[in-house]
Amino acid sequence: MDLEKLYDNLPGPPDTVLIIDDDEINRAILDNLFSDTYVIREAENGRVGLEKLLEERERICAVLLDVMMPEMDGLQVMQEISRRNLQTQIPVFLITAEASDTVMREAYQLGVMDVISKPVIPYVVKRRVNSVVELYQARKRLGNVVDQQQSELLKQAKLIIDLNMGMIESLSTAIEFRSGESGEHVRRIHDITRHMLTHTPLGEGLSGEEIQWIAMASIMHDVGKIAIPDAILNKPGKLTKEEYEIMKTHTVQGAALLEKIPQMREHGAYEYAYDIARHHHERWDGRGYPDGLKGDEITIWAQIVSLADVYDALVSSRVYKGAFDRGEALRMIRDGECGVFNPELIRNFMTVEPEIWKAYDQKQEER
Repeated sequence: MDLEKLYDNLPGPPDTVLIIDDDEINRAILDNLFSDTYVIREAENGRVGLEKLLEERERICAVLLDVMMPEMDGLQVMQEISRRNLQTQIPVFLITAEASDTVMREAYQLGVMDVISKPVIPYVVKRRVNSVVELYQARKRLGNVVDQQQSELLKQAKLIIDLNMGMIESLSTAIEFRSGESGEHVRRIHDITRHMLTHTPLGEGLSGEEIQWIAMASIMHDVGKIAIPDAILNKPGKLTKEEYEIMKTHTVQGAALLEKIPQMREHGAYEYAYDIARHHHERWDGRGYPDGLKGDEITIWAQIVSLADVYDALVSSRVYKGAFDRGEALRMIRDGECGVFNPELIRNFMTVEPEIWKAYDQKQEER
């Protein structure tokens, strides 16, 4: 990361000193001290000074504040500055003849940077003010650089996440193409899974980040098919019993593959991806595979991906079948012709299916 470029792109530092004092001679003395270094703004009482400070806060690098003033005294001004937390951005110097212990204690409690007694000693007050202004500006400049560095790091992190997502999609899509299916299948499973977790009670208790991880994990549900021979994977007719047993192994093969990828195991989506890859063919009645899980033993995300996979398979053309009519596909799911699903899962799916179908309908219109 090029720090010089970051510094070059930062806005210029504040360059204005605000003098708030009801005595015109005192203002003139301070003006004369600082006008060769800073732009000077003056205010004849606390109320006017506070207004100018709020109007020009981005340009003001220091406030020189008297205590005894009409309308609004210096401590009252300082209370307003402190209430807005401006003293952390702009140093305030109390310049006063009223330097009692009580005044100084309250001033420092409110966040005054320094208390300078009148009559001022020019070279002393100039050195004290300049040193603090330089310190504040250096701290602010460093803070801006850190903010920009963090922004750059966040951009880089997003690029890495996008790259990881792209690699996962590419791998999953390659497997889909190998089995003669459209690469859009994995994207649709992703979208259906995310939609159901976001727009139904099924996603309650999950954070937005967890839902994103689950949706990403759903893309990898069939990653184990990479280990299935082409002759079985692309067979247009019905599989034999032996072939079907081999096909079923894609669940454990997928989980085993994910387990062997160190980078994947460190990702937040890993536990969901492993579970979905292994269990997206389990059934609510316990007659699924590979582990014969039953009912709520099957995680809700594995159940959702299972249903999304069945729905997409029914309404899409595959190497071994044409697409079913939408209404017929929904009837088959309701009647349990494509597996036994959680009744609550089906009810929630039916409420959002019209929105899900729009993506398929739009694709058909594009064709």
